[in-house]
Amino acid sequence: MQKDADGFYTPGDSASAEPAPEEEASESRTDADVTDLIKSTFEVSVTLADQQADPNSPLFSAKTFEELGLNPDLLKGIYDMGFSKPSKIQERALPLLLANPPQNMIGQSQSGTGKTAAFVLTMLSRVDYSINKPQALCLAPSRELARQIMSVVVAMGKFTEVQTEYAIKESLPKNATKVTAHVVVGTPGTMTDLIRRKVIDTSAVKVFVLDEADNMLDKDGLGEQTLRVKNMLPKNQVQIILFSATFPDHVRNFANKFAPNANKIELKRNELSVDNIRQFYMDCKNEDHKYEVLVSLYQLLTIGQSIIFCQHRHTADRISQRMTAEGHKVASLHGAKDATERDAIIDGFREGKEKVLITTNVIARGIDILQVNMVVNYDLPLMAERDAAGHRGDLHPDIETYIHRIGRTGRFGRKGISINFVHDKATWQQMEQIERATGKQIIRIETNDLDAMEEQMKKALK
Repeated sequence: MQKDADGFYTPGDSASAEPAPEEEASESRTDADVTDLIKSTFEVSVTLADQQADPNSPLFSAKTFEELGLNPDLLKGIYDMGFSKPSKIQERALPLLLANPPQNMIGQSQSGTGKTAAFVLTMLSRVDYSINKPQALCLAPSRELARQIMSVVVAMGKFTEVQTEYAIKESLPKNATKVTAHVVVGTPGTMTDLIRRKVIDTSAVKVFVLDEADNMLDKDGLGEQTLRVKNMLPKNQVQIILFSATFPDHVRNFANKFAPNANKIELKRNELSVDNIRQFYMDCKNEDHKYEVLVSLYQLLTIGQSIIFCQHRHTADRISQRMTAEGHKVASLHGAKDATERDAIIDGFREGKEKVLITTNVIARGIDILQVNMVVNYDLPLMAERDAAGHRGDLHPDIETYIHRIGRTGRFGRKGISINFVHDKATWQQMEQIERATGKQIIRIETNDLDAMEEQMKKALK
């Protein structure tokens, strides 16, 4: 890591197999059906920046939304969304997020625990509707996640006068000169560009949120762009909120500098694992056999909805074209597709028009589609560390991305299954590394007996 002009450490360079521009660097929820959240048994640990803080203070925990002193119109929006009481993470995070004077927060909790609602509520609570300037900025690593976060902003702010705007590619007309919306949600490259061109005036910004923060502070392009946005915000008046499901140690160190003196909230690391997801692997003979096995799985993939993850865009396109030509209904999504097409594909999948989505890491993070009960790692997620001289080292499994990918199923405590395709010695060893790192057994499924294979999978889905 190297220090930049502002004394911050620039993030490490963990290269994925396919670098991508601006908001695609992650190649990658509505907090719907939140009633399930209440049943969560997560243990939440809180580290307060102020060591003198009183655990008996009413700010320590909130069992109801009423005791947070929210604007009645916001409270109405929360109840209208189906929330009845705060989830475990909200119970502890909201009093700290809403306290005055505002304090930074670093929160670690998997999606499906209500973190989107927590930071959206904070943004909406800080807005002064009489000032028509951006006051809350939220960054996400992909346009898909930015759109999902915005759906929560709009739903929660339904009874308020909140004005919203996107900072994602092709969201504004080219000749736009000024954004007057209170809340702006977008991706780092576009947000940087709009601020630099003074289309977004940051003088009144009070809250700056990073969702999937580990990804935003670590990736080649995004870390730099995110830091640029931060450096263009007013000094000392902005509450910085970082939320992510995973925080590798090197990113955690950078996060502490990015959001100084932050309160920290986290679910215990083992609770961030994937207990309700049954993990399997299929031993394939070679690359071609992987495709044959995938096609033989098609009936199972369409019982609910399935996401098939590939390492490269060309693989996703090749598989989807071949399956479509053979009469199977699938959709393909990645960062090289244009904005309108991407929006239409993810919306169609959300609505259940397609049952099978073939994609790269563009939706590996944060996306909530409740009907997804199966994830297939057609290719295991890999990354290459760079040495001190900047040369790429060997490829090894990207454990954080693996956890995020398979976390697209088993949402809100439901059952889900994940299947890894293994086809040679290298992929076998990579899968063993994943097994060791997650501490969860990955069970073998025979690929030469289709009936037995189908039987085993159906049993796991029951």
